[in-house]
Amino acid sequence: MDPLLTVLLVSILAGCATGLGALPILFADSVSHRAYDAALGLAAGIMFGAAVFALIVPGMEIGSLAEVLAGILLGGLFLLAANRAIPHVHLRVNGRRADERDAEIAPEDADTIRRALLVGGSITIHNVPEGLAIGIAFGSGLDAVGIALAIAIAIQNVPDGFAMAVPASQTGLSDARTILYTTLSGGVPEPIAAVAGFALVSVVTQLFPLAAGFAAGTMIAVISREMIPQSHGHGFADEATLTFLAGFAIMLFVDTALAV
Repeated sequence: MDPLLTVLLVSILAGCATGLGALPILFADSVSHRAYDAALGLAAGIMFGAAVFALIVPGMEIGSLAEVLAGILLGGLFLLAANRAIPHVHLRVNGRRADERDAEIAPEDADTIRRALLVGGSITIHNVPEGLAIGIAFGSGLDAVGIALAIAIAIQNVPDGFAMAVPASQTGLSDARTILYTTLSGGVPEPIAAVAGFALVSVVTQLFPLAAGFAAGTMIAVISREMIPQSHGHGFADEATLTFLAGFAIMLFVDTALAV
């Protein structure tokens, strides 16, 4: 098989594994505040673990501490700027804006949608350095490492998908759309980045530490800005804290067990 086609196929499969993490929403018709806060805490812990083990550590192994730190700060600033830039969301009724029909979305609903967009955006950005890593491995002639890396990333992408699906499922999206968008968050950026990494291996290798830090910064910022405050807002902070630690432990185990 053509090497470029191999990279594309492998990275698509690894990226689309994100959608598997959204499947639990099919079994959650009605979710209590306790369950939702615990799930959000678990998702935050998973994202934090992914930021540390899948992005910061590999970035420092390839590049310098300064490059990764610069990326983290830029990613965090980007997330905060995106939070301010996301416009108020309005319903559309018969092709007209809802504010023209006095049917504006309630503030709490708009906040839920904004939060889901920020979490989904950070997860999507986080898939770019993962794709770059796959492409760099294949582009360097390390096909076995590339395959092993893709398998490890695919497994890591499953809990990442859960982290994205939990807030997305609260926005009113259908289960099918939630699973579709979660799948696309990995299935689109990861192969694009993998092909770029394969084709421009020498250039991309130099950019990887900054890109990994940037993705980690967006994830850590959205955890601090959105997910932790939201999971502590209904009187179930202890449950959310315990599941946060559980999520971090899951990613630590996955990273250790699948180290390549």
